[in-house]
Amino acid sequence: MRISYNWLKEYIKTELSPEEVGKRLTDSGLEVEAIEEIESVKGGLKGLFIGEILEKKQHPNADRLSLTKVDIGHDVLDIVCGADNVAAGQKVVVAVVGTTIYPIEGDAIQIKKGKIRGEVSLGMICAEDEIGLGKNHDGIMILDKKAKVGSEAADYFEIESDYAIEIGLTPNRTDGMSHVGVARDLAAVISLEDKKVNKITWPDVGKFKSDNSNANIKVKVDNSEACPRYAGLRLSNVKVKPSPDWLQNRLRTIGLAPINNIVDITNYVLHELGQPLHAFDASKIKGNTVNVRTLPQKTSFISLDGKERKLDTRDLMICDSEKGMCIAGVFGGQDSGVSEKTTEIFLESAYFNPVWVRKTAKRHILNTDASFRFERGVDPEMTVFALKRAALLMKSIAGAEISSEIIDIYPVKILPFQVEFNKKKCDRLIGKDIDAATIRFIFNSLDIKILKENKDAWLVEVPAYRADVTREADLIEEILRIYGFNNVEVPEKIHASLSYSNKIEPEKIRRHVSTFLVSRGFNEMMSNSLISDRYVVESKIEQLPESGQIRIVNPLSSDLNVMRQSLIFNGLEAISYNQNRQQSDLSLFEFGNVYKLKDSFSENFRLALYLTGSTLANNWRKPSTAYTFFDIKGEVNALLKNFGLFQEVRMDTSDWGIFEEGIKYSINKDEIVHFGWINEELQKQFDIKDKVYYADFNWDLVLAHLKADPIKFKELSKFPSVRRDLSLLLDVDVKFSSIYEIAYKVERKLLKSVELFDVYEGKNLEVGKKSYAVSFVLQDSLKTLNDNTIDKVMKRMIQELEKELGVKLR
Repeated sequence: MRISYNWLKEYIKTELSPEEVGKRLTDSGLEVEAIEEIESVKGGLKGLFIGEILEKKQHPNADRLSLTKVDIGHDVLDIVCGADNVAAGQKVVVAVVGTTIYPIEGDAIQIKKGKIRGEVSLGMICAEDEIGLGKNHDGIMILDKKAKVGSEAADYFEIESDYAIEIGLTPNRTDGMSHVGVARDLAAVISLEDKKVNKITWPDVGKFKSDNSNANIKVKVDNSEACPRYAGLRLSNVKVKPSPDWLQNRLRTIGLAPINNIVDITNYVLHELGQPLHAFDASKIKGNTVNVRTLPQKTSFISLDGKERKLDTRDLMICDSEKGMCIAGVFGGQDSGVSEKTTEIFLESAYFNPVWVRKTAKRHILNTDASFRFERGVDPEMTVFALKRAALLMKSIAGAEISSEIIDIYPVKILPFQVEFNKKKCDRLIGKDIDAATIRFIFNSLDIKILKENKDAWLVEVPAYRADVTREADLIEEILRIYGFNNVEVPEKIHASLSYSNKIEPEKIRRHVSTFLVSRGFNEMMSNSLISDRYVVESKIEQLPESGQIRIVNPLSSDLNVMRQSLIFNGLEAISYNQNRQQSDLSLFEFGNVYKLKDSFSENFRLALYLTGSTLANNWRKPSTAYTFFDIKGEVNALLKNFGLFQEVRMDTSDWGIFEEGIKYSINKDEIVHFGWINEELQKQFDIKDKVYYADFNWDLVLAHLKADPIKFKELSKFPSVRRDLSLLLDVDVKFSSIYEIAYKVERKLLKSVELFDVYEGKNLEVGKKSYAVSFVLQDSLKTLNDNTIDKVMKRMIQELEKELGVKLR
C-alpha cells in the first residue's frame, strides 16, 4: 500500500522527514518497504527560472533565429531563440547552462553553452512541451506580466515534490488501510515521544447539508446479514470533467491513474478514510429504487470489465427494480457507472460482511481496492462520514447539488469490543514494568477507552474499526508497538535450565543438514505450500494423482489453489525463474511439508535437492563441467554417510514418473530417498532446457532410522585393501544397481565398495550391448588378503553375474 507523505501531513502536524516517518511507522508495526520521491513534473523544473526579455534583434546569419538578452534576476544572458512569437518585454521560462530538461516526448536534454550560426547562446527560452508542462509547441511560453523575474519556475508553477511511502500491510491491520489510519498510528508514536497528545486533524464535514430534496430515492436492504449497514444519497447537476491538478497529483503519487472528477473523488476518499464508495449514474437506476439482495443461481451479469459472470446465490448484489447493477463491495456493472454524460448520481457508502465479500471475490477471481478493504473489515462508523466527505468534494469540484437527505439503513449497531486487561500480565509478557500512566496515554492515543480500573485489573473498550484487537494479548501488543520494541532493554542475565536428552532432536538435525549442504555449495530455498493444480494435471505423473490433491476452498488465486503433493514443482519454478535471469548454475535444497489425500489427509516432511547447469564457472584453467547423474548420487551418498545410514541402504531402480532415469534407496521396507534426472516433458512444462537432477528424501523416515546413541568409532584396519577391476559386457537394459546388489549378496564381509567408473556403447560392440568398467574393493580387518582368497571371491562374483544377468568378461 502506498501512502503520500504530503497527503499524510494534512492530518498530522510534524516536521519529520519521510525517512524519519518511515522509521517510526516500521517500529509501530506498519513496515515501510520503500520510500520513493515523486515529482508532479519530471525533473521538478530544477534549474529553470523566470526571465524577462530585455532586447530582441535579428540573427545576422539566420532569417528564422533571433538574438535576445534575457534578465533572470541574478544575471543577463545572451540566448539565441528560434520561436516566432518571441518579443522584448515578455516574461518567459529560461533553462540555464547545466540544466537538464525533460520534454513530453523524447529523451532528456542537457543545456550547454554553444554557438548557433556563429552567435553565443547561454541558455534556452522554453516552450511548454520542452519542459513537460503540456503538449503545445506553437512557440515559447509567455507568462503573466506579474511573474517575478529571477524566481524559480518550480515555485511559479507550484510544482509539488512528494514522497510515496510503500507499506507492507499485514492482513490484520485493517485500520492502517488509509492515510487517516496511518496518521493515527504515527500520531500515537509522536505523542508518546513528545509526552503530549498529538491528535490527528480530520477532514471537515461540518458544512454538509442537503441543498434540496428533489431527487429522493428508495433504498431497501433484503439481506442485513451480508449488509449490516447501507447508506446513500443523490446528487444533481453534476459536471463530469477532469479533476483539478492537486487531486490528480495525490492519486498519481499513490500509483492511481486519474479518470474523471467523480471517480477520482471516490478513490481519494477510499485512500483517505479507508471507506470504499461507489457512484451510480442515477438516470440508469430503473424504478428509482436501490435494492440490496441476492439473485438466482447462474444469473448473468456484465461487469465493468465487459465480462459476463454467472452469479451465485451467495453473491450480494446492488440492484434496481429490474436487474443487478453492481457486485456489492467487489466490482461495478457495465451499465450503471458514471460517464461523461452523467448529471445525476447516487452515491453509495456501506459496510458489507467481510466473509460474504471475500467469498464472492474469490469465486469470481476479482481483487479490487474495495474488496481488499471490505473482506478485511472496514470501520462501520465511517460509512456516513465518508459519504459526507465525498459529497462535499463533489459539490466543490464537480458543481454538484446534494438533492436528498442521507439514507442510512443500520438495523443492528455494531458495538465496540470490551476486553479485560491485567497490568501484571502485560509487564510479564513484555518483560518490562511500564507504568500505568504510560499505558493510559497509549490507550487514549489509540481511541481505546478505559471503562473500569481496579488496581491491576482493567476493563477497556476497543473501537469497532480495530477488528484485530479482541483479546488481552492483542491489547498488550498494541502497548508494545507504540511504546517501542527497541525501548525494552535486553536483560543482562538470562536464567535457563540445562537438561541432557538422548532423544533425536529434529530441528537440531535439520540445522546440521542445512549447514552440511551449504558447506557443499548448496543454497537453501523456501517456497509456498500452495501451488497451481495445473502442474499436476499437465504433468500426468502416476505418483501425483489429481485425486490426491487437497483443494483450497477460498484460494488467494488460481495459481495457489491446491496444497502441494511434492516439492518438485516449487523447485522447478525457482530454477525457471533463476535461469530466465541468467542464473543457470544452481545447487538448491529445501525442507518442506507435502500434503496428500488418499482415504484420509496426510502430511509428510521432505528434503529436496536440485542440481542443474555447471559444477564450476568457466575459467582459463579449467572448462566448466555440466552436472551429471553421479553428482546428485554423490550428494545423496554423502548426506547418508554423514548420518551413518549409507551402509544400511538397499539400492533399486526408482519407479517414479518424474524421472527419466532414477534410483531409490531403501532401509528395510522404507523408501527413504528417490533421486535421478527429471524427465524432459516435465522440464518443458517449466521451459527449462538444462538437465535437472533431483533428490527427494522422506525426511520423516530418515529421522526414524537415526539412532540417538553416541557415535561409535572403530579402529582403522591395519591391513591393506585390494582393488580388482572387471570389464563387463552386458545387455543395455541392465542397471548398475543390479550388479551392486549381486556383488554384496556374494560377499558382504570382505567387500567394501563397488563403483562404476566407465561406460561404453557403440563401435566394436554387439547391437543391444554395452560395456561397464566396475571396481571392487576388498579388505579384511584381521589379516592381509592373499591371492587365493581374492581369486575365490572374484570367481564367485563373476559366476553369479553370469547366472543372474548374462554378463560376460571382455
